[in-house]
Amino acid sequence: MLQLIVQTAAAWVIPVFIFITLVYAVIKKVDVFDSFVEGAKEGFTTSISLIPYLVAMLTAIGLLRASGALDLLTKILLPVLTTFNIPGEIIPLAIMRPLSGSGALGITAEILNSFGPDSFIGRLASTMQGSTDTTFFILTVYFGSVGIRRTRHALAVGLLADLAAFIASVIICSLVFH
Repeated sequence: MLQLIVQTAAAWVIPVFIFITLVYAVIKKVDVFDSFVEGAKEGFTTSISLIPYLVAMLTAIGLLRASGALDLLTKILLPVLTTFNIPGEIIPLAIMRPLSGSGALGITAEILNSFGPDSFIGRLASTMQGSTDTTFFILTVYFGSVGIRRTRHALAVGLLADLAAFIASVIICSLVFH
């Protein structure tokens, strides 16, 4: 029953959000198309200025994966997480997700190909992919694009949010899909 509710809500959340946004724009008399085009122009300008930050971030992630550091960190964390019935196959995704969206998506694709999208591990990977964000990417790109150099507690808060999302994903998937 809970699974049916979750599936129904998942199918309707984005269309309802878009509808509410459009209704709100009409009420506030906002020209949606012009606002969209203006935002797209600003987005293009911002993306050009982000290229150096992206190159640096992708190089660092490539070095992390190629060096074997990701595999080593997975082996270190595996005994602790298995005591909480967290599948070991999900650890690389949990490590990569705060670093790189494309790297995490690649790991998620590997998990889905190996275990299937309807397996517990596949559902857990999909939930993690959708509920966490790329903390280092955000700090590097977005803070860099506006010239913020002192991030203060942003890294700690972002990583704590990623950890909370990982824990919530495990708990929710265990309750709903086990």
